[in-house]
Amino acid sequence: MSNAPLMPKATAVWLVENTSLTFEQIANFCKLHPLEVKGIADGEVAAGIKGHDPITSGQLTREEIAAGEKNADHQLQLAIAKVRLPEMKRPRGPRYTPLSRRQDRPNAILWLLRNHPELKDAQVMRLVGTTKTTLQAIRNRTHWNSAGLTPLDPVTLGLCSQMDLDFEVNRAAKERTPVEEDRSQTLVPAEVTTAVRDEIESEESVFGESVPVPADHQNEFDVDSVFAKLKDLKVKE
Repeated sequence: MSNAPLMPKATAVWLVENTSLTFEQIANFCKLHPLEVKGIADGEVAAGIKGHDPITSGQLTREEIAAGEKNADHQLQLAIAKVRLPEMKRPRGPRYTPLSRRQDRPNAILWLLRNHPELKDAQVMRLVGTTKTTLQAIRNRTHWNSAGLTPLDPVTLGLCSQMDLDFEVNRAAKERTPVEEDRSQTLVPAEVTTAVRDEIESEESVFGESVPVPADHQNEFDVDSVFAKLKDLKVKE
């Protein structure tokens, strides 16, 4: 439909009424079916549509129409616009949420807060189309339905696409400052533990040096005295 005139049916009505072009030529130019053009000629289709002149709008020239009337095999070509209009960029505003999905929006916000805490408030608002007040209420558990909320994926709810969610998550991951890992306690590499040792190491080299026990504590506990006390306890019982 990129090469079709601005108003295909209205243009077809005008061409049927004011030219002797064939139905196939009009249908090919207006991107319609030949039977639909025949219905326009019979008054069964587009009965209330007013014809649009493609010559005055600069979409078709009189020479092109005359060439098509002389040769039934000639295909009409859309005139090249003399003035090229810039494309209108749609301003990015708040995402529209259908009425049937608005009740699921708090559940989607709760899912994003739990599964992607790295997302900023603006990113969550942009994904789900919510307000900062609602977002803060759900985060602080002051929402009126906080007890009845269940985290649901906004993609499955249709509130945003998976591409938009991945884009925002990757964007938040790039902006987040990397946290340095604590490498003070690490495992010994497998090459060290499985290496064949030439010399048999002593127990001290493997388990460390043993701490000597003071002499006054060596005879502190006597095995016989301990069992004697246990026998006395059984007799008393």
